[in-house]
Order: sequence, then C-alpha cells, then structure tokens
Amino acid sequence: MGYVDVAGAGFVLPDGRELFADVSFRVGEGAKVALVGPNGAGKTTLLRLVAGDLPTQTGSIARSGGLGVMRQFIGMIGDDRTLEDLALSLVEPPLRAAGARLAAAAAALDESERTQLAYANALAHWGEVGGYDVEVLFDTVAVAILDKPWEQVRHRPVRTLSGGQQKRFALDLLLRGRDEVLLLDEPDNFLDVPGKRWLEQRLRESPKSVLFVSHDRELLAQTADRVVAVEGGGAWTHPGGFASWHEARVNRHEKLEENRRRWDEEHQKLRELMFMYKQKAAYNSDMASRYQSAQTRLRRFEEAGPPPLPPKEQSLRMNLRGGRTGKRAVICERLELENLTFPFDLEIWYGDRVAVLGANGTGKSHFLRLLAAGGSDPEAENKPVDGAPLSYVAHDGVARLGARVRPGHFSQTHDRPELVDRTLVEILWRGDDHRSGMDRAGAMKALNRYELAGQGDQRFGTLSGGQQARFLVLMLELSGATLLLLDEPTDNLDLASAEALEEGLRQFEGTVMAVTHDRWFTRSFDRFVLFQGDNEVVETPEPVWDVR
Repeated sequence: MGYVDVAGAGFVLPDGRELFADVSFRVGEGAKVALVGPNGAGKTTLLRLVAGDLPTQTGSIARSGGLGVMRQFIGMIGDDRTLEDLALSLVEPPLRAAGARLAAAAAALDESERTQLAYANALAHWGEVGGYDVEVLFDTVAVAILDKPWEQVRHRPVRTLSGGQQKRFALDLLLRGRDEVLLLDEPDNFLDVPGKRWLEQRLRESPKSVLFVSHDRELLAQTADRVVAVEGGGAWTHPGGFASWHEARVNRHEKLEENRRRWDEEHQKLRELMFMYKQKAAYNSDMASRYQSAQTRLRRFEEAGPPPLPPKEQSLRMNLRGGRTGKRAVICERLELENLTFPFDLEIWYGDRVAVLGANGTGKSHFLRLLAAGGSDPEAENKPVDGAPLSYVAHDGVARLGARVRPGHFSQTHDRPELVDRTLVEILWRGDDHRSGMDRAGAMKALNRYELAGQGDQRFGTLSGGQQARFLVLMLELSGATLLLLDEPTDNLDLASAEALEEGLRQFEGTVMAVTHDRWFTRSFDRFVLFQGDNEVVETPEPVWDVR
C-alpha cells in the first residue's frame, strides 16, 4: 500500500510572501486524511507539492505507491477535451503517454505505409502497457456513471457533462484504478446529496490512502480519520476525526494563548530584572556581573522567540445591497428546457429566497443561466449586470423578469476568462461597461471586507477556489444586481466565508435563487423548487434530498 510523508515543507509565493512553513504530517497506509483551513491558506498548494506539480522549496515529501490526482476544477467553458482525454489524464503516466501516442498516430493515419506502421506500433505499445485492461475499466465506469458503454461516450466533450457527472466519472475511475494513493481537491464539489453519500461510502470502503480537501462538514465527519489544519502560516494534525476537531482546535488555541501569556509575563520579569541590575551597577561595581548575566539571559530568551499566537479568526463583511423591484421578480409560463424538463409554471416574488434542488443533470444550472441572460426575450432593463459570457439555453415557453430586475450570476465553475490575467485591484479600479471603477484606496477597502486585501495585486487566475468565489461575490455586491442567481456558491467557501455569505443574503434587499447541494446552506431559504429525475419541476414545502 501507499503512503505520503511531508516533513518541514514550506512554500513562498512568487511575490515573496510566505504561504506556509514547517508543515509536517503523514498519510499512512489506508488512511483518510482531510486538509482543512481558510481559503487561501495553502491547501491546494500542498496537494500540488505532494503531486509533484510544484517543486519542493524547503523540507521534503516522500511518497510510495502509484499516485492518482483529481483537480478542483475538471471541465471548464472553452475546454475542448473529450472524456477519453480526461480518463487518460487520470491513469498512470506510462498509460497516459501510450494513449497520447496512439491518439497522435490515429490522427495522422492515411494510406501511406509510414503512418500505418506508426499506428500499428502505437497500438502494440498500448497493449503492452495494459491499455486494453484500462479500457475495460473505462467501460465499467462509463456504464456505472453515464449508463452508456465507453465506445458511445469516449469522444464526448467533457464540458457537455454536468459538473456532478464529471466529478463522479473522475472519482469512480480513481477509486477503481490501480493507484494506491489518491489526492482529491474538493471531491464533493458539484455532487448532489446522493452523490455525496455515494462518495462517503466509497471512501470508507476504499483500501487506498487518501489525502483530500473539503469544506463539507458532513463529508468530513463521515470519512476523515485524521484532520490536518492548515492555518496561520503553518499546520497541525488532529489525530481524531472531524467530529472532535472543533473542540480540539478551541483547546489548542486556548493553550497557545496561555503559552504566549506566560512567555510575555516571563519576558517582562526578565526585562525588569535586567533594568534593576543596570541601575544598581551604575553605583555598585559588584553588581556589574549580575547585570551582564541578566542581559545574557534576556537576550537568549528573546532569541528563542515567543510561542506562536493562535491564527487570527476570519472576519468577512459582505454588504449585498440590491434594490426594490416589481412585485413579481421571475415569471415562467410553460417553460420547457430542451431535453431536460417538461413544461412548468413558476412565479418568484420580490424578496423570496429560493433554493433550486435536484440531482445532477436535471437542468438546474441551465435554468439559472437562462434567467441570468435576462430570460427568453430580455427587456433592456433586465440585461445582466456583467458581461460574463453565457451559453445559450435551448427552451420553449416563456421566462420573464419583472420590472427593474437586474440579474447577477455566480457561476459554479468561476468561468470568467476576462478576469484570469488581471489583478483584483485592476479589475475594481478600471470597472467595466456595467460597473463603475474605484480608486486604489476604495478597492483595497472593499477587498479588506472580504479578507482579500493581501491578494489585491494578485491575478484572479492564481487565487484559490475559495478566494475566487469571495471575489465574485464582491463583484455582485458592486454590480447593482437585484436578482442574485447563485450556482453552488458555497462549494469552495470555507466555513467562515459561507457564514458571511448567508448573513449577507439575509440583508440583501432583493430576490435570491440558488442552486445548491449544501444541506446546511439550504436551511436558510424559505422556498424550494425541485428538478425531479422524471423531468418534472415542482415546488416542495421542505428540502428533498433523495432525488434519484
């Protein structure tokens, strides 16, 4: 079986800031270890160091056994990879290389003897490294997740699958595969509740060693037998499960505060002692040696340094404002999403908080994108508040927005290519056709409320998933949206950020519709629209989770 040993690892960002230092932990054989901590603390960077994507700057990382890696985001808008490309990216390097060689040879194949011989050699190599065996695995996973054989789906673009289907395909492939160590970055993102329960069971049953990042408290409680907390520029390990981690964290912080208080008290005593002997030595030469001794003791004490303070607790303030609109915010009449739903009617009133629930692939995100574009035939006053590209949603029937309703859309995949290479301050400073700019001081003040001031001069594309999510919520705050359309907004948010978002939505003067599989977040809503597996769309008095 495989294992991972991290000893004294540190990482410094390109701008010279230290992300973390002296991080040590072990993922033993068959262990399920969770990395938790605030957004931007370095959890994904740690995974990339273990995966070998980034060079180890300080310390050492040892691994044993084949390594399977699943990234935080799998398919993005504009990504032309096929399901075969995705599958090959998740298998062992020799198979990956042989698959790439075979694909290149097949693409170059013509009637010439040279290309035919190259194809035959690539095909033979594919078989030698176990390619035909792995195709059986691909077929097993395709049938299990997509209910279709591999030959029917291997050339399907990844972006045509729902986020949940992408995640389940990748997870099932890794969990069934030969790699003994798995690194999973937010594996529960995009999964519906039955999918999360499926993942919980598969992780518990798997003999593999798994290091994973998640913010889903129920998943953590069900699967993690050890928790590594990345916070305050370092990390510490709780040997128990997540259920006891919160209490252990409180006790640890109290102990750190007590140690620091005692150090400060001892430091003050040594300083006072040194000053006393200094004064006495000024008129009594016999005290000079004691003065020198007190100085040496104080210097050594200070050189050893104080014990660390507990990490500063997060404090996010989201000032989502909104504005008055017509009484009816959203009107759907005989709306039918092509190949996804039967016709349905729906009215959403100003001020409603609507959770859109249902299994993956039932059309929830398509529905939000249709509304985010202004509806089926948008009026000028219903144009979206930003210029983010939205793919067309094929439909029949009518989806209309009410008077003065301006939609603001939060994408589950954070697909904002126009922001990727720009810094946060630059984005806020320049503004755009839909949002006024602000000076640097104003931009930094806004970023500080979202605990992003330290990332002000960092490019959007280099932020962690949670930091990107917080910044996109800030963009919505500044946009003037009166209808918030949020697609899995809590997927990448740490606990403090998710609580701040919930509080911000409570204060928002407008209408909120959110696609979510977050059971805790859902309890803050008052209406529930369910996209059922039989293509019906109905309203339910309470959340419904068993949706398959």
